[in-house]
Amino acid sequence: MLRTELLEIVSNGENSGVEFKRDDIKPEQLAKEIVAFANVQGGRILLGVEDDGQFSGLQRSNTKEWVLNVFRDKVHPQIIPFYEEVLLDQGSRVAVITIARGVSKPYVVRHHNREEVYIRMGDRSELATREQQLRLFESGGLLHVEVLPVAGTSLSNIDLDRVDFYLREIIRDPDIPDNEEGWTRRLVGLGLMTDDGLGNTVCTIAGLLCFGIAPRGFLRQAGVRLIAFAGEEKEYQAELDTILDGPFVGRWNVSESGQKQLIDEGLIEKFASTIEPFISREASVIDQHMRKEKSWDYPWEAIRETVINALCHRDWTRSVDIEVTAYSDRLEVISPGKLPNSMTIEKMIAGQRSPRNPLVMGILRDYGYVDARGMGVRTKVIPLMKKVNHVEPSFEATDDYLKTILYRQPKDE
Repeated sequence: MLRTELLEIVSNGENSGVEFKRDDIKPEQLAKEIVAFANVQGGRILLGVEDDGQFSGLQRSNTKEWVLNVFRDKVHPQIIPFYEEVLLDQGSRVAVITIARGVSKPYVVRHHNREEVYIRMGDRSELATREQQLRLFESGGLLHVEVLPVAGTSLSNIDLDRVDFYLREIIRDPDIPDNEEGWTRRLVGLGLMTDDGLGNTVCTIAGLLCFGIAPRGFLRQAGVRLIAFAGEEKEYQAELDTILDGPFVGRWNVSESGQKQLIDEGLIEKFASTIEPFISREASVIDQHMRKEKSWDYPWEAIRETVINALCHRDWTRSVDIEVTAYSDRLEVISPGKLPNSMTIEKMIAGQRSPRNPLVMGILRDYGYVDARGMGVRTKVIPLMKKVNHVEPSFEATDDYLKTILYRQPKDE
């Protein structure tokens, strides 16, 4: 790093990616900052700089060795930092420790036979909450939240008719349970139920989401909030503001001829029937077949794919609903949680796949709700919007959500 670059960084003060420290700090204090950066977006620690930006310089003669020992002894899993020293005009030195965004989260500080998890919050490093730790475990691939137990549930909260259809007609399982004990064993084996640690067999998040009876009764974020406004902005009075509840998949019946008949809508079908009046219009005249032709503001497959992606990939540690909002000029779909693992918008558009909830994804793929390739954004959403509405969708990713915006065709076209 050049001296001019260092001076510019210091002049901007501490922030989410920069921390100033004297070099006489304790090893566990340095480890705390290292772990906090690695658990979020990475950053730089400047040793030999006071909180107010004044240069105190390095006082140790072996700072590099001391720093590397902290990484080795106090930080787990191991991180390889980039260490460099910058010489200032007055002859003093500042150490710059650069930490990349970690790929083996969560990183912990090991000290006094304890392990503590820290994250970077603005210009401070703080202990991670339980929910934040869950997200770190998930992002590191060590935990799938979808298989966690849902307290208070039991086999009675699973719609066994739906599961029966799934086993019998979708995955062609030749052995269908015929009693409560058999069903419980099968659902545990499928990851749809689990032990809650207190001796009870309860639904997993995935089991309740896909096959549960009224999932929102136990998992408040299990629904889809659907809002419609007449104009281009949020208004005091919405044309529609409702929360849809139900298992993801529909309940079907298969006739002797092999025809499938929908007996009970799942959440995806409920969404389709509820949103339709706000994204389609009927012609004012009757056609030759004695019907009024219907036109759509957006390609339906693009909407369906976007909402199903939200159901598949949302972060279930966040207690807010998926939100779909229809405006006069656009449709916005907000999926709670940051993109999983190292996924970015650019990678998503390019077709890279990184399922956050593989069990839910697999079940929806079995039913045909999800494209087998798992590349719906690249192969459906973007090309359909360009072809039909002549405008590309836009994507906005933050630490709290992924927002997908589908635009109506410009009025002059």
